[in-house]
Amino acid sequence: MTRPAPSSAPKLPVSLAANPMLSSWVRFSPEGHVMVFPGKVEIGQGIVTALAQIAADELDVDIGRVQMVRASTAGSPNEGITSGSLSVQQSGRAIRHACAQIRRIFLDAASDRLGVGIDALDVEDGTISGPGNVSTSYWELAAEVSLDRDATPGATPKSSTQRTLAGKSIQRVDIPDKVFAHPRFIHDFALPGMLHGRVLRPELSAARLVTLSEDHARAVAGLVAIVRDGNFAGVVSETEDGAENALRALHKDAAWSSGETLPDEERLAEWLKAQPSEPTVIDTKTASGKRAKVRTIGRQYTRPYLAHASIAPSCAIAQWSGGCVHVWTHSQGVYFLRADLALVLKLPVENIIVEHMEGAGCYGHNAADDVALDAVLLAKAAGGRPVRVQWSRQDEMSHAPFGAAMAIEIEADLDAQGEIVEWRHRVWSNGHTARPGRAAQPALLAASELANPFPRYIATNPPQANGGGADRNSIPLYDFPSWEIECHRLLTMPIRTSALRTLGGQGNVFAIESFIDELATDRGEDPVALRLRHLSDSRAQDVIRSVARRANWKPDKQTGRGYGIGFARYKNTGAYCAVVAEVEGAEDVSVKRLTIAVDVGEAINPDGVINQIEGGAIQATSWVLKERVRFDRQRITSNSWASYPILRFSEVPEVQVELIPRPDSEPLGAGEAAHGPVTAAIANAVFDALGVRIRNLPITRDSLIAAMELAT
Repeated sequence: MTRPAPSSAPKLPVSLAANPMLSSWVRFSPEGHVMVFPGKVEIGQGIVTALAQIAADELDVDIGRVQMVRASTAGSPNEGITSGSLSVQQSGRAIRHACAQIRRIFLDAASDRLGVGIDALDVEDGTISGPGNVSTSYWELAAEVSLDRDATPGATPKSSTQRTLAGKSIQRVDIPDKVFAHPRFIHDFALPGMLHGRVLRPELSAARLVTLSEDHARAVAGLVAIVRDGNFAGVVSETEDGAENALRALHKDAAWSSGETLPDEERLAEWLKAQPSEPTVIDTKTASGKRAKVRTIGRQYTRPYLAHASIAPSCAIAQWSGGCVHVWTHSQGVYFLRADLALVLKLPVENIIVEHMEGAGCYGHNAADDVALDAVLLAKAAGGRPVRVQWSRQDEMSHAPFGAAMAIEIEADLDAQGEIVEWRHRVWSNGHTARPGRAAQPALLAASELANPFPRYIATNPPQANGGGADRNSIPLYDFPSWEIECHRLLTMPIRTSALRTLGGQGNVFAIESFIDELATDRGEDPVALRLRHLSDSRAQDVIRSVARRANWKPDKQTGRGYGIGFARYKNTGAYCAVVAEVEGAEDVSVKRLTIAVDVGEAINPDGVINQIEGGAIQATSWVLKERVRFDRQRITSNSWASYPILRFSEVPEVQVELIPRPDSEPLGAGEAAHGPVTAAIANAVFDALGVRIRNLPITRDSLIAAMELAT
C-alpha cells in the first residue's frame, strides 16, 4: 500500500522569513495609528496604497489609521530591491501574514483582559468588543502586548470573501501630498543649513581628469568647498545658483584625456555579436519523437540602448556627523546602497543610515545610487551641514546606466505542413544589472573615479530562477516540441548598462511575438489562432481570447491602418498580458489604440493595476516609436530632450485595459507586464498596415525606409 506523501509544513513568506520580528513590520502609536514599515519603496507604482489596504484588511482598521513609513536602514525590514514587479508578491504577503498573526495575538490578550472567548470577539476599526458591551482596543493593549517576537508559520489570513478593502479601487495615499505641494519628492526636500553641490564629469567616455585649475571657481560668490579625489571633482556652495556657476568655472579650467572608443552605432548588432562574451545555455527541450524538418526560417531582431529618461534628474542629500553619515535618496534598495557606501567609505554599515524618499520617475537602476555617493563625498567638506546634489539633464542622459542593447536571433525548423519542429533562440547583450550591494566591489560611478579607484563593475544577469536578465522571457511559453535557448553576456562594457524596466523581457518578447506573426503569415494562419493552438495554459488562453474579443479581432481592413497582437507572461511566472494595437501609417507611424487584457491574480487595488498597465503601455509605445540612445565613437550625443525624444501627450494612444478577476489566486506583479506585448503588438500592426516588417527598434521613418529598401 502506497502511503500519501506527508504535507509540507507551512512556511513564512520570503520577506517575513528574512525579517521575522513582528515589530519591524507593524507598530501601534499612542495617537491611534497603525504604523506599517515595508521594505519596498514607492517609486510611482502606488505600492504603499496596496500595502496599506492589505494591512487594514487583516487588522480590521480604517485605512485612514494606517501610516506607511518610508524605508530606512535605521529600522525597516531589509527587502532588498524594489524591482521585478514583486512588491505585492513579497512585501504584500509578508504584511498580510504578519498582520494576521498580530491580530490573533491581540485577540488572545483581549480575551484574557475581558474574560471572553476569542470566538466571541469582534474587531472593528481597531476596537475589540464582546458580549455585554465589553471592549478594548489595539492601542489600549499595546503597552502590555510585545511584538518583539518572531513571526511563526501557520497564521491564517482572511479569505478573499472576508476582505473589505483588497480588490477595491482605493484612492492612493500618496496623491494628496503631491496635489497640495507637501514635499514627498527628494527634489523638494530641504534640511536646515542645507548646502548645494555639483559634480564635474567629462563629455568623453571614461576620460581622465588631467589638470584642474580652481582659481576661477574659488572666486564665485557663496563657494564653500572644492572637492577633488582623483578623477572625482565637485563643488559645494551656499546656493544652487552658486553651485552651478562654480561648476561652470571649474569646467572651463579642466583638461581631460581622450576616452575609450564606443561602438559603431549603425552596426550595433554586429558589434554585440563580435565581442568577448560568456555563453550560457538557458534551457533545452527535446521532443520524444522528432518530425522531419523540411525547411528553416531565421530572423534577427534588435533593440538599442535605452535611457531611463526620468522627468527630473537624480538627486540626493547627505550629512556627516562625526564618523557617521545619513543619506536621503530615491534608490530602490536602501540596504544595498548602504553596503556599497560602506565599501567605498571603509566604514561599518552601522555608521551609515540610508533613508528613502520618492523621486520623479525611476524605472530600474538609474543614477539615484550614483548621486547618493556624490552627495556623501561632497558632504565630507561641508563641516557637518547637509549637502544636496542634483545631476543635470546632460549628466543624467550621459552617465546614468542605460538599458542594454540586444541582438536576438530566432530560428525555427518546419515540417512539410509548416508546423514548428524545433525552435532556437540566441541573445547577445550586455548584462542587465549592475546594481549596488551585489558584489565585493561597489557598482557606484564615483567609486571608479577616485584616486584609489575601484574597478568599473561589468553588468551581469540575474539567474533565471530570479527572472533572468538578457535572457528574461527568452524561453517560449508556447508548447513547441523542441528548443534550445542561449544567452551571450558581453564581458566588455564601453557603454554603461544596468537594470531598466523589464530587463531583457521587452526585447525577447518583441522578437518571439514578431517571429510568431511571421510564421503565421508564412502559413496563412490567423495570428490569434496560431497562438491559441500552441498554448496549453488556460490563463494564457484567457487573456488572448479576452483581448481579441474586446478589440473585435480582426476589424475590416482600412487603408493605412493595421492591427497586431502581442502576448507574454512576464518572466514566465508573473502577470499574463495580451495586447491588440491599432496603428496608422502615414509619414510616421502613430499608435491610435491599445486594447489590453491582463491577469495579475488577486488585484489588491484594481485601479492601481490598471494605472500600472496604462503607464507601462505608454512607456513601451515611446520606446517603440521614439527612444534610442545616440552616440558617436567618443561620447553619448543624446543628452537632451531634443536628441532623446520621448512620446508627447499629443501622441499618446487610447488605452483600454480589461482586468481579469482572480481574487482567490496569488497576486502577480503588474508594473512590467505590458512592455513586451505592447512592443510586439505595435510592430505586428505596422506590418499589417504597411506590409513592412520592422525587426530593428525603434520604428521610425528612417527604419521604415530602410526596411522597405531591404524588401525590394
